[in-house]
Amino acid sequence: MGAGGRMPVPPSSKKSETETLKRVPWETPPFSVGDLKKAIPPHCFKRSIPRSFSYLITDIIIASCFFYVATNYFSLLPQPLSYLAWPLYWVCQGCVLTGVWVIAHECGHHAFSDYQWLDDTVGLIFHSFLLVPYFSWKYSHRRHHSNTGSLERDEVFVPKQKSAIKWYGKYLNNPLGRTVMLTIQFTLGWPLYLACNVSGRPYDGFASHFLPNAPIFNDRERLQIYISDAGVLAVCYGLYRYAAAQGLASMFFFYGVPLLIVNFFLVLITYLQHTHPSLPHYDSSEWDWLRGALATVDRDYGILNKVFHNITDTHVAHHLFSTMPHYNAMEATKAIKPILGDYYQFDGTPWVKAMWREAKECIYVEPDREGEKKGVYWYNNKL
Repeated sequence: MGAGGRMPVPPSSKKSETETLKRVPWETPPFSVGDLKKAIPPHCFKRSIPRSFSYLITDIIIASCFFYVATNYFSLLPQPLSYLAWPLYWVCQGCVLTGVWVIAHECGHHAFSDYQWLDDTVGLIFHSFLLVPYFSWKYSHRRHHSNTGSLERDEVFVPKQKSAIKWYGKYLNNPLGRTVMLTIQFTLGWPLYLACNVSGRPYDGFASHFLPNAPIFNDRERLQIYISDAGVLAVCYGLYRYAAAQGLASMFFFYGVPLLIVNFFLVLITYLQHTHPSLPHYDSSEWDWLRGALATVDRDYGILNKVFHNITDTHVAHHLFSTMPHYNAMEATKAIKPILGDYYQFDGTPWVKAMWREAKECIYVEPDREGEKKGVYWYNNKL
């Protein structure tokens, strides 16, 4: 018995919220990328065509089964049950298709196979199916990986500095305002980013993932942007034909709503990977690639970690070694965690709670007033 008759409580293996929100080190790490790579078993870097396809085919079979059940049996259900069946279909189908999205994303990183042409073919087919311009996003996303954590050159979810907050920002810093902003972000954020570069880095001229002449791309990449557009247009034409034959409502129920779920999760996952009170951002006076790659956080989505092929809880390793296939990323994460030490950030906060907390706490970034390094920026919410 302890003082006052209380039993001593064994220390928890989970981080407390105070520990989770503690700032990660911003100084140059005492290890190199080479040190981290040496700690990872060599087989983790090997890409297997049969294994990669096994995950893709499994997702396709599951999604097809959901579609088959919905098209053949939902109309037979009495109304009270159909009201439950459709939301269940939307969520389950959206989660599985998010897994397909993740595999196509791996193709863009050349993590699916040893053959670039195969990766690009698979990626083009399945990203186009989800209305993503494959090559366009592949190139902008590659630049995100090359410039993560840089306030000047990162591609997406670049935090604003306080001086850039609009006059109406303080009126949105309340529960109702945050609800409105999160709703817009998770429903319209992805298509607006692709079409108009909303939330992306500023460019000279109009930046769109659908325009081959957009400043996002260089001259060698422009031809493939046409191919990306053709893939998306082909799927749009297929959806038009389906809607003409089966009705717009059918197309929306079977495809449109699950696609909204996919868009929700990919924005949520990316947002929570790069937005956290403990993570620094850097201006050009302090930024370097390794510290930028470490300015991300692994999250826990429960059973969805597996459905999403562990892109959620192995994101730090993914930013360090993006050509590593997802099925080896967990083993790699366990291998590098002892070397990373405090530079590794994991937050097991349930994603709904984390989403709300980050929307409340991470409004803008500014240098630490008490620190000597003015090129290191931290999140704040005091407006």
